Order: sequence, then structure tokens, then C-alpha cells
Amino acid sequence: MTERTITLCYRKLIDASATRPWDKLVFAATYREFCLQAQYFNQEKRYHSLAELLQHAPGAAQLPFLVSGAVRGYLQQLNGQVPDVADNLGRLFLKFTQFQFNLLASDVLDQARHQVAINFYSEPLVWHDTVGPYLLVSAPPGTATAGEIPTRLFQIQPYLSIHSLQATG
Repeated sequence: MTERTITLCYRKLIDASATRPWDKLVFAATYREFCLQAQYFNQEKRYHSLAELLQHAPGAAQLPFLVSGAVRGYLQQLNGQVPDVADNLGRLFLKFTQFQFNLLASDVLDQARHQVAINFYSEPLVWHDTVGPYLLVSAPPGTATAGEIPTRLFQIQPYLSIHSLQATG
């Protein structure tokens, strides 16, 4: 039997409409960091938006990387759990091993225009079956006890996708 191992990617968008406490903290921290870092590339204060800086200010392509530092401490608060993705019982279960930060938009004069995304890449999972809109998965082999394989059933949701697939056997 072919075993399919998948890695999932969940893209979390955070903007001014954020309502969850963690999202609000990430929003505020990344906006502050953007305003701070943008000063270096915009000493004459001619440009206000990220798009203007990227188009006209030499070196401004570094801004997403520079702003990403503001997120690292908040990611540690998640204890390796992908936020917002729960199994059919309402439990967070998806562990992430990597993340990618994206600075989508911002404006030093208008905080409401600030928007970031964080892509969370899961640990590998064995994909056993698809039941309607649900995936039945388990941890990779070696984690089972006494022949049982603990599984998770969860629904595909917006911004969650299969990032990679590996078939063995």
C-alpha cells in the first residue's frame, strides 16, 4: 500500500481588522517595526507606502526581512502550534516547523493600510483518506503504540493547503 506523506501550509493574514489578542499584538509590533525601518530608506520622508518605498528607495526590498524580526517572539508564544487550524473536535493539533513572513502592504501615515501574512509549514503527516471535505491524517510512523495509529480528522479551510506530497511504498 502506498503511504502518502503531506506537509500543509496555512497562510494567516493579519490586518487592522484583527480581533484575536495574538493577531493584534503581531499587527502592532510589525507596524511599529515597519515605521522604524522605513525611516532608514526614506530619510527625506518623500514616500509613505510600502509600494512607493519598494519602487523608489534603493535597498527597500530588505523591509520584509527587517520587519520579520518583530514576529519571532510572538511565534514562540504559539509553542509550535499552527493557529486557527483545529481538528473535528475543536482541538489545535497542527505543529509547524517553518514559517515565512510576508509584508503585504503598509503606510507610515495610515496604520489601517498595514497588512502582513505568515505562512506556517506543518510537520509531515501521513494522509490516510479523504472523507468529504475532511482529511484523515496521523503522525509519521514510529509514533504509534500497540498497533494503534492515533489519527486526526480535520476540514480543509480557507488559506490551508497541501504544500507538498510524498508517496512511498
